[in-house]
This record gives sequence, C-alpha cells and structure tokens, in this order.
Amino acid sequence: MKKPIAWILDSTGFVTEEFKAHPDVYMVPLNIHFGQEEFIDDGVDLTNKELYARIKSSAEFPKTSQPSAGKFAELYEKLKEEYECAIAVHASAKLSGTIASSTAAAEMTSFKVYAIDSLALSYGLSGLIDRGLVLQKQGMEAEEIAERLQKEVHDLRNYILIGNLSQLYKGGRMSGAQYYIGSLLKVKPIVQLSAEGELVPIDKVRSHKKAVQYLLDRVKEDHEKYGTDTFQIMHGNVLDEAESLKQDILKIVPGAKILVGDLSSSLAVHAGEGTIALLWRKPPQN
Repeated sequence: MKKPIAWILDSTGFVTEEFKAHPDVYMVPLNIHFGQEEFIDDGVDLTNKELYARIKSSAEFPKTSQPSAGKFAELYEKLKEEYECAIAVHASAKLSGTIASSTAAAEMTSFKVYAIDSLALSYGLSGLIDRGLVLQKQGMEAEEIAERLQKEVHDLRNYILIGNLSQLYKGGRMSGAQYYIGSLLKVKPIVQLSAEGELVPIDKVRSHKKAVQYLLDRVKEDHEKYGTDTFQIMHGNVLDEAESLKQDILKIVPGAKILVGDLSSSLAVHAGEGTIALLWRKPPQN
C-alpha cells in the first residue's frame, strides 16, 4: 500500500533537524555558481562557512539557479511508486522559478503534486510544511491540506535586516541609486517579502540598535494583538546577534518558543553575511 503524502521543499527553505529525520520529507537543492564552478546547495557540497569565505576571496559574484525540471522528475518518478501524491512548498515565484520546474516535472511524470507558492523564503516554506504535517495527523486529506496551506501563506510576518548591501545590489535586488544612497548614508534597510511575494523595503534606519528595536516593536504588536508566541530567527553567520535578538524577544514574550537557524547558502548569496531575518505566523484560526 502506498503512503498518502510526500512532502517537498527546495533549499531556500530552512531544513530543520526534524525534517532531516522525517521519512516523508524531501529537499530539492538549488545550485550555486562561482564562475564555471557549480555547487549543490545541500549543506554538504558547499557549507555556509565555505560560502562566506569564497565570497570574500572571489573576484566573481556568485549566482544561484533553480533545480531543473529533470531534477524534480527524477525524484517524482521515485516517489510515485511509494506515495499517492506530494505536497511541494516552494520559494516565492516572484524570486525563483523553482515552482515552475516542480510543476513541469509533475506533468512529465504524471505524479499528483500540489505545488504551493509560499510567497516567502527560508522558514516561510518550512513553517507551512510543519503546519501541513499537523493537519495530516489530524486526518485531513491532501487536497484539503494544500488548499488550507495556500490560504495560510498570508499569515506570515517577516522582517529582514540586510547584512550586505553590496551583495543585494550585485544580485540584482537593489537599484544602483538605492545602493549608492544606502552606502553613503550608512542606512540599514529593513525589507520584507510582500503579500505578492516580492522583496520590498519597508523602512530605513541609521543604526543596528534602531533596526532591532523596530523588530521588537513588531513582535510586541502581534503578541498583544494575536497572542503570538512562536518565532524564528534566521541569520547569515552572525549567531551572537541572533541569540541576542532571541533574548530581547524573551523579555517581551516570556516563555516564547524561538528557533534560531542559518540562512541557506542559496539565500546567503543574495542577502549577505550579517543578515538577520525574523519570522512568525499569525496563529491559525482553527
């Protein structure tokens, strides 16, 4: 008898230890390119520590590319022998073509895949899979789970302190004028993924302290309004800063559940070393 649901995410998502150990969760990696050299974003082929070292020493700016439809098809051919269907949660279609590769592969292999545009990155993907696994345990069928998750993508709150304006600019995520002004004034942009899944600036501050206070104010607002008590902090090789932010949040929400993790290499390429992202979801209504 086939198992009911395979769960898929791409490597822009945060792969938790639970996901690594879960027999039904699969990760399809993006690719990272340094000139003619290509690495798989699986945390093994190129670790984050190696990535940051390469960025500092390389004359060429690294690039990322989505997994091919063929790569997804290899996985789906295997999964259709073991599972009735799959739910695949992918990076925002406005930032990556990964979901297009995934859906093309599903058609190629005639495997039923419910592909969800998370409109997000990092734990924005992972949190949806966590939620889906809970709904599956409650007995919900795959199609209904997929419909519920697609609605709940809009419950994500995310705030990102960019660590390296130069990388964001070179990666095509910031205009030349924005980069020049930001560098000149030493502005720290706070950006977020919008309701349409686009990376947009929401505020600019002149110090790291003020940027952190901005995040804490948003935490307090949602905790008071919705009772939010679960948060995720993703960082670009600045664990000390991430842990400091965690302690600040605990002063506002004592007993909060806070996960701290690394940005994946495919995100670190664009956001840069020193980036801090704070994410949470508005609690589901049922």
